[in-house]
Amino acid sequence: MNCVIVDFGLGNLRSVQHKLRAIEIEAVASADPKVIAAADRLILPGVGHFAKGMENLKRSGLIPLLTEKVMGQKTPVLGVCLGMQLLTRWSEEGEVEGLGWIDAVTKRFQFNGDQAALRIPHIGWNTLQPRRSSPLLDGIAPAQRFYFVHSYHVCCDQPADVLTTTRYGYEFVSVVHHANILGAQFHPEKSHRCGMTIVKNFFSALPSASN
Repeated sequence: MNCVIVDFGLGNLRSVQHKLRAIEIEAVASADPKVIAAADRLILPGVGHFAKGMENLKRSGLIPLLTEKVMGQKTPVLGVCLGMQLLTRWSEEGEVEGLGWIDAVTKRFQFNGDQAALRIPHIGWNTLQPRRSSPLLDGIAPAQRFYFVHSYHVCCDQPADVLTTTRYGYEFVSVVHHANILGAQFHPEKSHRCGMTIVKNFFSALPSASN
C-alpha cells in the first residue's frame, strides 16, 4: 500500500509516520506532486492555525492535485486534528475558505452560563460517542479515551457525515466520515492503542480507489 503523509509545512508528520511504522504501515511524508499522485492513501496532518494551513497549501500548489485525488479519483484520505478542519468549506479561525471536501464549517468553542469556566483550548483525554455503526469503529469501546488539543471544531451540514461526537461543554463532532473521506479531531498518534485502532481501520475498511 502506498500511503503519503502530505507535507505542507504545518503538521506533526514525523510523529504520525513513527506511529504508523509501529503498526507495520509504511508511509512517506512528501510534498512532491509525483509522489502524491501515485498514492493510494493520503493522510493530512495538522497542528496550528487554519488560515496558515490553507496559505501553506495554496503556496505549495498542491490543492488541485489533492482535490483531484480525493474528489475525482476517490482516494481515501484521513484528516487529523487541523487536517480534519481543513476538509471543511470555511473556518472562523482566520475567516478563510477551506478545501471544501465535506459539507461542513469549522467554528470556535463558545461557552455560556455554567460552561463559561471551561478552558479553551480543549486539552486532554475524552471519549467518543458513536452516531452510527461503522467498521471504522471496530475495536473501539465506549470507555476508551483519545487525546484532544483544539479550540475549534467541525459542524457538519449532513448528520450522516458524523461518525462520532464528544462532549466538552456540549456535543461536537470528533470523527467525520463521508465516502472516502475520514477526519479525526483527536490525535491518533498520541492516543496510544485506541488511536492506532482507528488508523488501522482507515486502512482496512476504506477500499482503495483502484479496488
